[in-house]
Amino acid sequence: MDMNESWAMLEQLVKKVNEQTERLRQAHQDMRELSATARSKGGLVSVTVGPRGEVRAIELDPRVYRKLSPSELAASIMEQISAATREVTGAVQEAMEPFLPEGVTLEDLLGEAPGAESLLLQETAADVDDRTRP
Repeated sequence: MDMNESWAMLEQLVKKVNEQTERLRQAHQDMRELSATARSKGGLVSVTVGPRGEVRAIELDPRVYRKLSPSELAASIMEQISAATREVTGAVQEAMEPFLPEGVTLEDLLGEAPGAESLLLQETAADVDDRTRP
């Protein structure tokens, strides 16, 4: 292999790396803009989450206060957070799939996708004690 052929191969390699870098940059930008919205049956509760599962919006139909008890409303909000988080996690996985080695998933690399419960602060026994003390 002569010097010209070596330079041509190196230029091709650099070109491929630059193209892949640009595709990855664009995928990262697209993922930052991802969101998913889940709506309850009847549309009383709507929750929108971002690509990291962060809650961006909660919308409650005014009828929700007449139709659901406080515990039912809380359960419905949590259900919609979970559904929207699953949806946006799937979209992130789909966006990253072209950049992963064959047969490797994003979950393989990062572990199980976060659920809605991981977005909430965990209550400790000390928190409960503090609330129950006079």
